[in-house]
Amino acid sequence: MNKERAIEIVNSPEMISVSYQGQPIYIQHVNDSGETARIYPLSAPEQEQEVPLTSLIEQ
Repeated sequence: MNKERAIEIVNSPEMISVSYQGQPIYIQHVNDSGETARIYPLSAPEQEQEVPLTSLIEQ
């Protein structure tokens, strides 16, 4: 996923389906300084992690 699309998803009022390694996730924040995002699995919000934007897939 590119940075611009990830930012659009973060700012969208609708829930847009995105996955990381086959698991549905929520994008909390897209980092300005790099090509990464702060995410967490929908099933486990306490498991926040920083991942490369290229590993995120819009469904």
